[in-house]
Amino acid sequence: MKQQLKDRTQKYATDCWHLCTKFPVSREFNAFCNQLIRCSSSVGANYRAACRAKSDADFINKLKIVEEEADESMYFLELLLEVSDKEHEEIKRLRAEGNELLSIIVASIKTMRSKNRKS
Repeated sequence: MKQQLKDRTQKYATDCWHLCTKFPVSREFNAFCNQLIRCSSSVGANYRAACRAKSDADFINKLKIVEEEADESMYFLELLLEVSDKEHEEIKRLRAEGNELLSIIVASIKTMRSKNRKS
């Protein structure tokens, strides 16, 4: 499961990057695209860091960062959807993928917290 999620978060980052290459080079689009590239790639980078966590608490803390970055990615995808008249289907697909990744991460955090309460 860990490898599948590593692969999926990496694909999410590269798909967001490819999306951003389709927008005009302008101050306005660059601001949103640069942020989207940063936070979408941070999802995978921080998930990889979580997989190397030294304790359950460290794992949860790192997953919380993944949660924040995934949510931020969703925000910039929503902004691009609102301000652009192109790539709507791809943006919607990436929003759906981001939402699924976010749901998986939140469920993992809840599972780990529940596990730690029982211990």
